[in-house]
Amino acid sequence: MPTSNSHAPADGGHDSHNGSNENTALLPSFLRGEVEHEGESGRHGFHPRHFISVTYKSSNIVSQYVNLLWPFVPLAIIFRYALPNHPLLIFGFAYIAMIPSANLLGFAGQEFAKKMPKVAGTLIETTFGSLVEIILFVVLIVKHREPGEGEDGGNGDEGNLIPIIQAAILGSILTNLLLCLGLCFFVGGLRKTTQKFHSAISETGNGLLLVAAFGLLIPSAFYSALKGETTLEKSSLGFVIFKDRFTPDTLQRDILKISQVTSVVLIIAFGCYLLYNAKSQHSVFHEVIERDEHGDLDREEDQARMRYTGTETTVAILISLTLATLLLIYLVEQIEAVVHSGVPDQFLGLILLPLVEKAAEHLTAIDEAYDGVINVALFHCLGPSIQTALFNGPLVVIVGWILGKPMDLNFEIFMIVLVVLGILVVGNFLRDGESNWLEGALLVIVYVIIAIASWYYPNPDVATSNGLEGMVASAGPKHATIDKTLLKELLRMANSDA
Repeated sequence: MPTSNSHAPADGGHDSHNGSNENTALLPSFLRGEVEHEGESGRHGFHPRHFISVTYKSSNIVSQYVNLLWPFVPLAIIFRYALPNHPLLIFGFAYIAMIPSANLLGFAGQEFAKKMPKVAGTLIETTFGSLVEIILFVVLIVKHREPGEGEDGGNGDEGNLIPIIQAAILGSILTNLLLCLGLCFFVGGLRKTTQKFHSAISETGNGLLLVAAFGLLIPSAFYSALKGETTLEKSSLGFVIFKDRFTPDTLQRDILKISQVTSVVLIIAFGCYLLYNAKSQHSVFHEVIERDEHGDLDREEDQARMRYTGTETTVAILISLTLATLLLIYLVEQIEAVVHSGVPDQFLGLILLPLVEKAAEHLTAIDEAYDGVINVALFHCLGPSIQTALFNGPLVVIVGWILGKPMDLNFEIFMIVLVVLGILVVGNFLRDGESNWLEGALLVIVYVIIAIASWYYPNPDVATSNGLEGMVASAGPKHATIDKTLLKELLRMANSDA
């Protein structure tokens, strides 16, 4: 631009410094401790009054309203111990209390990110927004029990949280791609008729999501292709059993191994994604984000806002992580009671849990879109989806592997189709490099339709499109779930030979 060129001769040293930043990889700069000026608070140490004031004001007006929900946090903790026989009440208060806790974690992540170089800061901010999700997945897999592992032996699918984890993984991706991105397009379109974004972010993000969806799809496709290959034969006792060569248990073990190896590969892919952002395309992403922030409609107000010190940022992160972990444990403890009350497993995992775990990330992205920082908002929508698909989901499989829990990536075909179609729809909207409120409204409508369908989708213990239910397992009583139609067929075959 002419303006920047006219200043170049007058400040050659400054121009040289910028040129160095443009061509220097992010990681070395990060290790040297490069800090953005706008992240400085002008204070040191911990000051309680300033800490409370900065926490309340947060980063935007929506976050301030969210902070009004803080009374639910102590109430949720009190009800957990004072009213243990009211699980729905505990779940409801803990669910609401998660919103300000996640908001504080997201805001603390923002403050920490602003003290870092641009691209590193955005990646760190996205990571902090996903910490709640990682904690949720880990708590769920730790609390998972196989049928028969409970104190009273259990019955049916009591304590089986794997279907909820699987639904939450895909639900998190859908929530970011359809609801969050849709609201960003809609809110941004209300303030500016058309918002344009850089292809470097949209194309890279959408391509990675397609690769991640392919990786998540493989175990499900493998199972669907081979589940009909387990053949039946009649034993000498008159019962129908599976041939030893390829039983459902063999198939399940193969699916588990494929899921575990695939998870390791996907995490390696996530590492490549981080390296790509950190080094190869540093100049591109840095330029895009820098330009967006200079075009922020609320830039002056944001720069004048009080900030945390480094110590206060650390305290805020520790407080929010502690509260989020505690509240998520309370939520998971009450999941069975919530399901028994009539809330379907798939709706709980696909819709309810992703909404609360991603609350902070969504608020941040929507505020950025409203301020005209659409590239950063897009980064906050696609980034968490990529992290969920390439890291958070595979991570819980590996944690289950370590704990001896059979967590796999054999998702319901219904949900896999939703995710693939969702990625394709979003990719189509990103193709032209611009957005408007109509595209945002359409994405939100698609999300609402998915939410309605998931409410009526039957629980795994009733029907499943891609599970071992409906087959006779040969590994003992805890796996012996028999579909009614198959049971009738077995009885008919036995009677015809009697």
